[in-house]
This record gives sequence, C-alpha cells and structure tokens, in this order.
Amino acid sequence: MKVRRILATDAERVRALRLEALDDPAAGLAFHETRQIAEARPMPFWTDRAVTGSLGDDSGQFIAEDGPRWVGTATVLAARPGRRALLVGVFVSADHRGAGVLDALVDAAGEWARVRGADELGLEVHVDNHRAQAAYRRLGFTPTGVTVTGPNGQELAMARPLVG
Repeated sequence: MKVRRILATDAERVRALRLEALDDPAAGLAFHETRQIAEARPMPFWTDRAVTGSLGDDSGQFIAEDGPRWVGTATVLAARPGRRALLVGVFVSADHRGAGVLDALVDAAGEWARVRGADELGLEVHVDNHRAQAAYRRLGFTPTGVTVTGPNGQELAMARPLVG
C-alpha cells in the first residue's frame, strides 16, 4: 500500500472514491452530503477539488493505493501556524479497514499540516459513529471537550498533537 497526495489530473478518481464512500452505511453520519448530491455535481467541481487538493497550501487530499486501486482518502485543511489543522473527508474501503490504511492516511495528512505550521490535528466525528471514534482514539486523538452541531447532528471534536 502506498499513500500519496492526489494529482491535479485525478478528478475522475476523486469523484469515484467519494461515491464509494457515500455508499458506506456510516456515510449518513460521516459525510455532509448524499450520493445523489455528489453524483449531480458537474465534472468541473471535481476538477477544482483535485487541483486544490493536489497543489494548494490551504488543503491537501491524500489517497491510499493498493496496486492500482484507491482504498482510502483523507483531506486536511491547513491552519495558521501554531493552530489546529482539520482532518475531513476520511474514508477507508471496508475490505481494507484494520490494515493500517487509516494510520498511514492520518500520518501523511498530519505531516503535511505540521510542515505548514500546525501544532495539532483535529477532527469532528458524529457522536453516534462509535466505530470511527474508536479508530481515532487508537491513533492518539482525544476529545477536546467541545461538541459542535453539524449538518448531521452532534459531533465530537477530537485532536492529537503534531510533533516533528
């Protein structure tokens, strides 16, 4: 398995992986859109997302590849130096869960954010998504004590320090 930042030319694959993620039973808790909404987005939306996720300093999208197949993704939104970067859009294909894919994606996203000056990597996970909470705790994320109301209900804010 290999983890890398997406390329500006990966728009079609970015779209396909997002649609796969939205088919997951927990997608209703984890993502802020439905498959129908994602499918209806025009290709320029996905092209822009690929360009931004591959080249920009405000966000970076990482994918895990198992041979030619993409099996996971995570996006990190940069923070001002000394602040918390935000991990979003995390997904690992069901047949690759528990195989270190999440660990590698989070590490790559965290390193990208750390190099840009972030001192913490944060995320928000739905209070009813216990599987995801357990996975993030295993990776060193702890609750911050903050709960936010997102489009899908209450979400628990979690964070872990980024160290060089």
